[in-house]
Amino acid sequence: MKKINFALVKLIQFMVFVIFTFVVLAYFGAFVLLPLDAIALLVKLLSAIGLNGFIAAFIAIPAIGYLCFMVYKTPNLVQTVIDTGIDLVKTGKDKVAAFNTIADTVKN
Repeated sequence: MKKINFALVKLIQFMVFVIFTFVVLAYFGAFVLLPLDAIALLVKLLSAIGLNGFIAAFIAIPAIGYLCFMVYKTPNLVQTVIDTGIDLVKTGKDKVAAFNTIADTVKN
């Protein structure tokens, strides 16, 4: 019975690791995909107005680049976002490590 309990603890530990890994990747991936999505939406909007797709992209990319630059220049915003992601990683590491003490208790 101890081996089954130990295996269940390790399985749940793995599931928590996978969930935190997914959340961290989604968190940082969103910051890459948001500007790309904004460019695609602005190109579609400008194309709907009647501009050619190439000209719309020629206008949309610098516009979104300027918005990203303004976000970058906002004091402490980028560092706060990075710190939040790092805290998320540390929380996940601590929660996964907490299962080791449970596994040791169940194993003995």
